[in-house]
Amino acid sequence: MTFNFLLDDLNRSLSQKTIGTDKGLAKLGDSIVNLAYSMAKSIYLTRNNQNNRIIRTGNKVSKIILAEALKNAELKPFAKNRGDAHDMADTVEGIVAYVWLSNKMSLDEIIEVLWKSLSGDFSNRTQEIEIARNAFTVLLNVMKKFLPDH
Repeated sequence: MTFNFLLDDLNRSLSQKTIGTDKGLAKLGDSIVNLAYSMAKSIYLTRNNQNNRIIRTGNKVSKIILAEALKNAELKPFAKNRGDAHDMADTVEGIVAYVWLSNKMSLDEIIEVLWKSLSGDFSNRTQEIEIARNAFTVLLNVMKKFLPDH
């Protein structure tokens, strides 16, 4: 089933700002981002532990991680002018929701990009933050081709 009809109003005046500042998209994207990262981390930890255990985890992705990924991917023009970390995180979530609702990437594809971008030691919180930031930067760079140029 497709849900792109939920973008009809945005598509009438589509721009970087309409995607990046829409609160409804950010709310949908928040759930997608957290689910996708939790799944990606679960896959990574299950495939890379020495005990051959299945590891399921659920995580809320920090606004700092998302804000830094937005800057690293050079997608700050999508964000609110003079936006803080919370606004930039909302922008990332809006972008993710837009790409998913547009049927440009499935949830499985989003998860795959994230988990294939993970590497390193998740027991070290500082390193996990860096790993997650890098993974979301990769995801946003993949999503760029599905976004408007202006």
